[in-house]
Amino acid sequence: MMRGVIAVCGKGGVGKTSVSALLCRLLREEGDMKGLAVDADPSGGLALSLGMEPRWTVNDLRKEVIAAARERPTDSRDMAASIDYRLMESLGERGNLAFLAVGRPEEEGCYCQVNTFLREAIEALAGHFDLTVIDAEAGVEQVNRRVIRRVDLLLLVSDPTAKGVRVAESIRKVADEAMRYGRAALLINRARSREEAELLAGGTPLDLLGWLPEDPAIRDYDAEGRSLLELPESTPALRSLREVISGLR
Repeated sequence: MMRGVIAVCGKGGVGKTSVSALLCRLLREEGDMKGLAVDADPSGGLALSLGMEPRWTVNDLRKEVIAAARERPTDSRDMAASIDYRLMESLGERGNLAFLAVGRPEEEGCYCQVNTFLREAIEALAGHFDLTVIDAEAGVEQVNRRVIRRVDLLLLVSDPTAKGVRVAESIRKVADEAMRYGRAALLINRARSREEAELLAGGTPLDLLGWLPEDPAIRDYDAEGRSLLELPESTPALRSLREVISGLR
């Protein structure tokens, strides 16, 4: 399994949170790897899909640091050290997987210095893990500004529709200007066949990484509120994703 940082992006409803959770599920199989899952979508869907909760969110920490700074001026080194410590404390953990939630966007008037320290702390935190999976909200600007400045794989998820692919193309264009990334690739989710995925990919300049089938097990787990980390190895979408990422290093 690849190492580095994967940002999972796409328009709402294409299943990017499920794909993020499936990546984490595959990571759980790698006993020699440590993973970090980052829920950067304010809706908090990844927490539900993983069945994991942080002690507090990054935005909770932001508010705490700002409130403390307003009460008492703080040396920048002390502030950075405090943020590092509190961020580590905030992590939820399950086996070789840690979980961090960014939370709601910061309110107006937040200190730029605090935001910078938080982003640098998250980047440093990710460096302690073999693989970091970021479930992004519906754009990449927030990943760059609030989470991390560089990713190794920008995974553009689309459902098998022209609209989903067009949005993926738009995200790629924004990413070209808004962030640094190593590779961008398209993943067609809920496809009915390889032919359908390849036909759709034939009409876009995006690089097709692979496709995942519609999977009733994921729908059932979501309906029952069960963690996708508990999916059996034989689950069709999980098997397909395992094949898709097997060549990534």
